[in-house]
Amino acid sequence: MTQTDDALTAEASDATPAKATIRDTIETTLDTAKESANKALVTAGEAARETARKTAEGIEANPLSVLVGGVALGVLAGALIPRGDSETRLLKPVGRKLTDTARGAVDAAKEAGKAELAGIGLSRAAASDTAGKLVLAVITALATAGVSAAKGAATKQ
Repeated sequence: MTQTDDALTAEASDATPAKATIRDTIETTLDTAKESANKALVTAGEAARETARKTAEGIEANPLSVLVGGVALGVLAGALIPRGDSETRLLKPVGRKLTDTARGAVDAAKEAGKAELAGIGLSRAAASDTAGKLVLAVITALATAGVSAAKGAATKQ
């Protein structure tokens, strides 16, 4: 063998332990990364389940706020998303029908309320008369209290 062959053989034998060390380092790093990824996956799954549980509890505790929030979100989306010609053409009759139905419901509620108030003898004139008597009674009570306070102060001097 020549000197060059001896040097190459020496370098090859020196490289074998270095390759093993690099391989061990890579395997260790890979194992650590796998463990970290598994832990992160488990933690994320637990957090997602906890969030879903809390959300469900919140919905069960106050379903009306969820309904109102959903309606508000729908209104907001409807206001922000541009309406096309086909939506306008298709939904115009539905909008008219909804408006007419809502107007009819409001009118019916008004009439029912007026009838109920009339049934217990409360009309606009009666309500005005009652309010006037209430204001007069409050003014009289305040005047009487003021006179009594003045007499009490005069007596103590």
